[in-house]
Amino acid sequence: MVLRLEPGFEVVGEANDGAAAVEQARRLCPDVCLFDLKMPLVSGFAAARQVRALCPRSRVLMLSGAEVDSTILDMLELVDGYAIKDISPGELTYAIRTVASGKRYIHPAVADALLGHAVPISHGLDPASISLSSREMDVLRLLATAATYKEIGHKLFISEETVRSHVKNILSKLHQPNRTQAVMAALKMGLIALE
Repeated sequence: MVLRLEPGFEVVGEANDGAAAVEQARRLCPDVCLFDLKMPLVSGFAAARQVRALCPRSRVLMLSGAEVDSTILDMLELVDGYAIKDISPGELTYAIRTVASGKRYIHPAVADALLGHAVPISHGLDPASISLSSREMDVLRLLATAATYKEIGHKLFISEETVRSHVKNILSKLHQPNRTQAVMAALKMGLIALE
């Protein structure tokens, strides 16, 4: 109801469960899909994965009332935004507009919790000892956005394979297992900042 009253918004579909939500997304290919993490039949996580395959241009914003834990780190690679269920109507419309514009949205409470779950920086590793090249820093900054490897390559005028090579080096240098945790570690060390 809140979204229907918001200027510039058009609710094009609604669903009572995850399977119906995926079918609606497949049929309508909306600009933004707003999913609950815990939907009946198909979870928000599984629905996001299916929508990514069916409608690559649709952006996904996840809502959850669940406590933030380390499993959300893996989900953040599939979604463009993550918000808590008790978000205010104004903040929800802001989150949707942010995600629709191609940027990533993470509710501040979620970001704080995620920083606490990042893989610890091992063996006294500090920002001064990290030797990322300027190109690796460019890639790292873009990893903190919703950009895919292909989009990062396009923005930096390099191939997707070169992006993957830089990401591999970044993960190794930061001692992190995946993109999301590398970004969290870089934020924690102050190497990058979210816009």
